[in-house]
Amino acid sequence: MVQRASSTEEKIRTVQERLIGRYDSGHRGPLFICIGAMHGNEPAGVRAIELALKMLDVEHIKNPEFTYKGRFTGIIGNLKAFNVDKRFMVKDLNRQFFKENIDRIRGSDTLDPEDLELLDLLAFIEAEIAEYNPDKLIILDLHTTSSFGGIFTICQDDPKLIETAKGLHAPIVLGITEGLIGTTLHYFTSENMNVDTTAITFESGQHVEDKSVNRAIAGIICMMRELGAVKPEDVENYHEQILISYSKDLPQLTKLSEHYPIADGDHYVMIPGYKNFQNINQGELLAHNNGMEVRAATSGLMLMPLYQSQGEDGYFIVNEIKTT
Repeated sequence: MVQRASSTEEKIRTVQERLIGRYDSGHRGPLFICIGAMHGNEPAGVRAIELALKMLDVEHIKNPEFTYKGRFTGIIGNLKAFNVDKRFMVKDLNRQFFKENIDRIRGSDTLDPEDLELLDLLAFIEAEIAEYNPDKLIILDLHTTSSFGGIFTICQDDPKLIETAKGLHAPIVLGITEGLIGTTLHYFTSENMNVDTTAITFESGQHVEDKSVNRAIAGIICMMRELGAVKPEDVENYHEQILISYSKDLPQLTKLSEHYPIADGDHYVMIPGYKNFQNINQGELLAHNNGMEVRAATSGLMLMPLYQSQGEDGYFIVNEIKTT
């Protein structure tokens, strides 16, 4: 049965507003937590979670044998930023997930909006784990990009994680976490969560592209099948086909070769028209920063060129890893 947060009841804590909904039919299985809008200007993940919950709620009507094993919980990452359609209020929430920062926040009386969001988000997830007491925790962090182009997944360079990520039928990008700190992929690990944990990020398209929602839904459903929460025969083929068809001409596996960070106060302007997985030549003019040319240090494939006012990453360049 789907449980959704009530919009009419008085909210006692922000944590209660953060819940999009949960589905738990009483059959034990993994705890699958899906996060939308870790960046507040990325609404597609929230909408996808809402629709996935509706699909679960009515599935038994057309398929009486349908059984969901485990619990599916959908939450909003940065609630304050989501409510005002901003990537973040003061700082990027998806750069704050590291132990030293969390210890600082928990011991401080002076907190900014993202500090408060982090505390509430962790409190919600920890309470969900304590209440359900799962043998396995899966966290799928849904994102979109400011540029158009291919979809992709991001995970740590671990064979087990890579194998799970393949179930999303999208290119897998490795090495991103080596160039960044404090993302959900850094923090949501078995060591930190005290339960067998898998964390994957799924980028389903451009922020306001209608199909980004459809691809995010397909990613959620395919992950449910990959986890064994639903039987393979209960997953309609079109969910897979949405992802397979969009990824058919994209590399299966890539690794980061270049990352251009943006410092506070920089005036960064990307050259218009770049897309995800577009070919880039070494020395190619990509942007201007503080009036200076920014040229590619390496050849490869463009990823996440920045076309929004907020952001700490100008672009990434990845290279294909050939698989046998």
